[in-house]
Amino acid sequence: MNVYVLAIIFCLVFIFIAVELIRRQKLQEQYAILWLILGFVMALLSLFPSLLDQISYSLHIYYAPSLLFLLGLLFSLAFIMHLTLVISKLHRKLTRLIQEVALLQEQLRGKESNS
Repeated sequence: MNVYVLAIIFCLVFIFIAVELIRRQKLQEQYAILWLILGFVMALLSLFPSLLDQISYSLHIYYAPSLLFLLGLLFSLAFIMHLTLVISKLHRKLTRLIQEVALLQEQLRGKESNS
C-alpha cells in the first residue's frame, strides 16, 4: 500500500473522529478547529504529493512522506504543551479555590461555636 494512500485514509478517519466529537459536544470548538486544520492540511499534502515533494526538497528532507508525519508530530507536541499549560493553570485555580472554601468553612465553624 502506498504511504500517501495510507496517510489520506488516516487523515480522513482523523477528520471524521474530530467532527463526531464536535457533534457529540465532547470537544470544545476552539480545540476542534485546530484539530480540523491539522487534518485538512495533512490530507491536502497527502492528496498533492508534488506539493509535499517541493516543500520537503526545500527543507532538505529526502523522503517526502516523513515531512507529513513530522508536521503532525510537531503540531501534536505543541498542542500537548498548550494543554499542559492549561491543566497547570486550572490546577493552581483549583488549589486556590479549595483553600478559600476551607477558610470559609472554618469561619462558619467559628461563628457557630460563638453562638
